[in-house]
Amino acid sequence: MDLLIAALVILLGSYVQSSIGFGLAIIAAPVLFFIDPLFVPAPITVSALTLSLANARKHRHAISFKGLQAAVIGRIPGTIAGGLLLLWINQRELALYLGLTVLLAVALSLSRIRIRPGNTSMAIAGFLSGFMGTSSSIGGPPMALVMQHEKGEFIRANLAAFFVVSCVLSLIMLAFIGRFGLEEIKLSLPLMPATLAGYWLAMRSLHRISAQNLRRFSLLLCAVAGGYAVLSYWL
Repeated sequence: MDLLIAALVILLGSYVQSSIGFGLAIIAAPVLFFIDPLFVPAPITVSALTLSLANARKHRHAISFKGLQAAVIGRIPGTIAGGLLLLWINQRELALYLGLTVLLAVALSLSRIRIRPGNTSMAIAGFLSGFMGTSSSIGGPPMALVMQHEKGEFIRANLAAFFVVSCVLSLIMLAFIGRFGLEEIKLSLPLMPATLAGYWLAMRSLHRISAQNLRRFSLLLCAVAGGYAVLSYWL
């Protein structure tokens, strides 16, 4: 039953990310953490890498490699910092951090902050994405915030391309600190079909669904999951 719930949550997250560019980890991480803490961050990052490869291939003609250079450079020290954080906090503290990260992601998504996507802002977003992504698997919001006023396909394409690189960096760091091994791989494999199913469904149904309504629904789910994760710290 736990594995079925995990697969359904990943399918929903994959569907949302394929439609708006990010969201898989925000939706999945709080739920999967309570099923088994080992799901966070490595197995979810594996799912995110799989999905990002599919989306990057789909939208490859809209990728701006030059525009992503600063973000990738900033991502490297952020990845290291996020990995070190995992060595310093316990599972209960990670649950609190995970919940706060999700709520922050929701707040940033709802904010009216407008940031110009220049080299400095992209590098800072890349660092924050690396730190959050490696420690909690939730690395999308900083990059999405910087790109939010670009065209939809540009956002999906470049977030996907960035996530391919960032997920690989995170998994290397997680393996280095002993958080991505055989147990995490065993948990990752059953999530792959659900990840690809979410992508497949998105490609065939997004034209029938309002992107704005889908975004609102996903943010509501995120707020509930993140709030529960924070409350559980004191329960």
